[in-house]
Amino acid sequence: MSDSIKPHGGKLVNRITKSDPSGLYSIQISEDLANDVENIADGIFSPLEGFLEKKDFEHVISKGRLANGLAWTIPIVLDVDESTAAKMKKAGKVLLQNHQGLGIAILHVKDTFTFDKEKTAKGVYGTTDSSHPGVAKTMSMQDYLVGGKIDCIARPEETEIRKYRLTPLQTREAFAKAGWKTIVAFQTRNPPHVAHEMLQKTSITTRDGVFVNPVIGKKKSGDFVDEVIVKCYEVMIKHYYPENRCKLGTLHTEMKYAGPKEAIHHAIMRQNYGCTHIIIGRDHAGVGTFYDPFAAQKIFEDYPELEITPVFFPAFFYCRKCLTYTNPKACPHGDDAKEQISGTKLRQMIDEGKSPSEFILRPEVSKVILDYPHPFVD
Repeated sequence: MSDSIKPHGGKLVNRITKSDPSGLYSIQISEDLANDVENIADGIFSPLEGFLEKKDFEHVISKGRLANGLAWTIPIVLDVDESTAAKMKKAGKVLLQNHQGLGIAILHVKDTFTFDKEKTAKGVYGTTDSSHPGVAKTMSMQDYLVGGKIDCIARPEETEIRKYRLTPLQTREAFAKAGWKTIVAFQTRNPPHVAHEMLQKTSITTRDGVFVNPVIGKKKSGDFVDEVIVKCYEVMIKHYYPENRCKLGTLHTEMKYAGPKEAIHHAIMRQNYGCTHIIIGRDHAGVGTFYDPFAAQKIFEDYPELEITPVFFPAFFYCRKCLTYTNPKACPHGDDAKEQISGTKLRQMIDEGKSPSEFILRPEVSKVILDYPHPFVD
């Protein structure tokens, strides 16, 4: 294992085990919760060993830290209705089945508790406005949370979309094998714009490699579907990256759109993967106009103890006068000289079968998107 950077909390959690679940009370959980179980088991969520118990949950909501003071900003919780919570508490050990009915983990129930949804939404998202997708999700949760450690006993079938899923043990080994000491993580939920590629390449001019780590999981309507994101990165890396400078791995978790709080969460997960740096761009993990464009950069001042180092970038664009990719710090020209495109405008062009400028999307990337029957989440 690469020893370039310690996992968050000092050690990589491993909750993979062989246990016989026969005879246990069982419940079925959503695909996103099943992903969380696997992320806990593999140490992607280190130091968590299970779903948050009441004391930790309340600290995360109010302070952005676990009860022991360790940085943690996004509640990882299992929500159920009242009667299920009572049965789970009585059973003590519960088999968690994924949406296909496969028993994937045993939960050791420690705690069942109710929670204030408005306070939770405000604590994580900074708002209780239900037009925010994270707030809407919180308000639609069941009324009880069940906390306790999990033991993962089975993984779901391998699928095309899971072939790039990597554990922190695998990424650390891959980075060590590549000889990388400094690794920049790039979090994304979109196909690569050329500006993203330039951010990555600028970051690795003084570092060894970039770990491109797209989020695979439930997203909001209008976002790109997972398969398109992965295929676009495959072609970009193939055509535009030198050998051994870029590693692609997927992170299977739900986007929360929690802006600054999610930026810290993204950094912690990438530290667990073994990355030494993470790119935090403008409006990282934001949605609509809920967050100041640089709030996700400013929040790192509150978490100076994180071992992973954020790399901050302003907006990147192509300037037709500078004849290069640049940013407002380096370019004096007005908007009329900038090649930029909003997500809405991009979706509109794609729906009309038009290719955006090659200064916005590489032609190979445009082709993948235009050839895909339904590139957007409904």
